[in-house]
Amino acid sequence: MKLIILDRDGTINEERDDYVKSPEEWVPLPGSLEAIARLNHAGWHTVIATNQSGLGRGLFDMASINAMHVKMNQMLAKQGGRIDAVFFCPHTPEDQCECRKPLPGLMQLIGERYGVELQDVPLVGDSLRDLQAGAAAGCPTHLVGTGKGATLDAAKLAAVLKLVPGTQVHADLGAFADWIIQNERKLRGASGETDSGFDRLS
Repeated sequence: MKLIILDRDGTINEERDDYVKSPEEWVPLPGSLEAIARLNHAGWHTVIATNQSGLGRGLFDMASINAMHVKMNQMLAKQGGRIDAVFFCPHTPEDQCECRKPLPGLMQLIGERYGVELQDVPLVGDSLRDLQAGAAAGCPTHLVGTGKGATLDAAKLAAVLKLVPGTQVHADLGAFADWIIQNERKLRGASGETDSGFDRLS
């Protein structure tokens, strides 16, 4: 199974300092939904791993977060894409849970649920804690320059990459999608496979 873990706020949709609290406040970043659809069309399953401490803080309820994700998948469907599942941590930092990023609990849960080895599952996010959570779980890590990633100057970016070595950097989710699809095609070409999975005719 080809699986990719995506952060939500700042990676797929616009981030807000006062939290994304309703479907009306859930606004996709330019090109992000098309990027997910391209990944789906290339055979990748996509799931979300997101901290949603606004739930624990009482800023919104489960009905609101479910409505956000209904909106997201309805908009994705128009692009021919879908998110398979959303895994979220509802806790505040004071709860000292195991699932709040930068801890790897959500990623480990995803690995168990899908029966995949996490070293084969890329993690894409816009913040240091996303990358730290992915690295702690063994995922290859990818940073996008949207959301919190857009606030990093050269020195801050270098500091992030020093803390999570091996991280690949992409302008946005669309650039990540282009990179991983092209990279897979190169690997398939080297192995003699076609995109369809059938061997080439000799």
